[in-house]
Amino acid sequence: QVHLTESGGGLVQAGDSLRLSCTSPVRTFGSHDMAWYRQAPGKERAFVAAITWDEKTNYSDSVKGRFTISRDNAKDTMYLQMNSLKPEGTAIYYCKLTWFKSDYWGQGTQVTVSS
Repeated sequence: QVHLTESGGGLVQAGDSLRLSCTSPVRTFGSHDMAWYRQAPGKERAFVAAITWDEKTNYSDSVKGRFTISRDNAKDTMYLQMNSLKPEGTAIYYCKLTWFKSDYWGQGTQVTVSS
């Protein structure tokens, strides 16, 4: 079982920034592709951004240019820097780690953006 822990969520105003973190004690953290997803109230979980083990990144169109995904393998941590937040960014944000084609999820961190 792979445990993931997200942190950094909170209540902010539109236009503000937040940085989310996702940590895991897995020894091979740096060898795995990871991603951020979010689930808004009443909607399905949606892709936000991904980063491969060799730090190639990919973003959904809705966050491209505003969000930055990164990782620090020495700290076993992945980040999501979110700038220019919009009210539609209100959601629970989840991190995902992929291990041999199996996906593991954290419990999520709430981000609320007020207008």
